[in-house]
Amino acid sequence: MAQFDKKDLERRMNGAVESLKGDLSGLRTGRANTTLLDPVTVEVYGAQMPLTQIATVSAPEPRMLSVQVWDKSNVGPADKAIRSAGLGLNPIVDGQTLRLPIPDLTEERRKELAKLAGQYAEKARVAIRNVRRDGMDALKTDEKKGEISEDERKRFETEVQKLTDDMIAQADAAATHKEKEILGQ
Repeated sequence: MAQFDKKDLERRMNGAVESLKGDLSGLRTGRANTTLLDPVTVEVYGAQMPLTQIATVSAPEPRMLSVQVWDKSNVGPADKAIRSAGLGLNPIVDGQTLRLPIPDLTEERRKELAKLAGQYAEKARVAIRNVRRDGMDALKTDEKKGEISEDERKRFETEVQKLTDDMIAQADAAATHKEKEILGQ
């Protein structure tokens, strides 16, 4: 049975682009939004967990986020995770609640956020290339098994490369759009 499945590769590459768009939507330009904390993972109970699985995140004010940690022992790790996430947020601990004032968008902060958008885009490009590698390996395996000919393998490799280029272009376009939005251009 052939291992190469173009639809599966397309689905996985699309997933990387959609994940990037989700990460980029969390980068807000000066307003409090709960999706801002979506990429934050906290090390608790011996595992990395999304912040939303150990706390309730809300936006009680336009320029303030509130994180209500459910277990008192997780307040410290949640505080540390938010500080080290590279979002430029400094939590204020108030019992089991972390208050996160959203700083004004200075030119420096805008550049930080644009840089973070670029990092998210690079992660998406790497994920897309990893999917391409998996597809190419499956094609080589199918050819060795005699399930496809060398000409078919080359034709499929060309299709996979075209799909990869298209998905990377989508990721780059999304990142460029967000960077322009952040920088106010």
